[in-house]
Amino acid sequence: MFNKRKLVLITSMIMATALVFVGCGSKNNEINQKSNEVKETKSIRIGTSGGYFPFTFVENDVLQGFEIDVWNEIGERLDYDVEFVTSKFSGLFGMLDTDRIDSISNQIAITEERKEKYIFTTPYVYDGAQLVVKTGNDSIKSLEDLKGKKVGVSLGSNYEQIIREFDVNNEIEIITYDGGAMEQEVALGRIDAFLMDKLSSVELIKKTGLDLQLAGDPVAFNENAFPFVKNEKNEELIEKINTTIEEMRADGTLSEISEKWLEMDITKK
Repeated sequence: MFNKRKLVLITSMIMATALVFVGCGSKNNEINQKSNEVKETKSIRIGTSGGYFPFTFVENDVLQGFEIDVWNEIGERLDYDVEFVTSKFSGLFGMLDTDRIDSISNQIAITEERKEKYIFTTPYVYDGAQLVVKTGNDSIKSLEDLKGKKVGVSLGSNYEQIIREFDVNNEIEIITYDGGAMEQEVALGRIDAFLMDKLSSVELIKKTGLDLQLAGDPVAFNENAFPFVKNEKNEELIEKINTTIEEMRADGTLSEISEKWLEMDITKK
């Protein structure tokens, strides 16, 4: 009788011990799973010039602007860590091509040439290409008026492309700038005009107080979006970003960011 009781007691102890180990194993699995989830933190690298007020600029050593707010909101909604990488505009597409960044946020216009190489998100800004001249210069109103003149454009921008495609007979002296300075050159009368987006032009004139004015109506209209290298992974990511952009448009967040920086809504057609 004693032996039977002893056997039952030993068997119970063995089963209890086994349950403890099973329990520990489950907890270890949960810990490992959580550890793996931490390791899989999502991040995205966004290239920007940091020199295109009010869209992306540095003030008091802080990168800020319309583009920065838009991406911070996208990152928060998608649970992505957004890493901003600043570089001169002319180097951003090279960084994109060599996988040093995942996309560019710098008022990038969708063009047929770019669509051959990159896939774009849905547009988040609608804007126009605007000529700017020195105050009092009423001789320039259109691209046609640029013949025989010196015109500044940002190197590698769609604005450079607009001028070059128009100037088939090389009648315009096109001067490229890798960064700022072309607005000062126009204000000082060293070049005749520059071409950039209308909204930035208005804000630039307002902020700097330079002797500049808009010249005529926009010469072209742009739809701006975020470019990605063409691959299957990015196609899936863009679907998520597009959904988020449309949600931000529908709930008014895009409009709020636009009003904050531009005092107008540039996010709708």
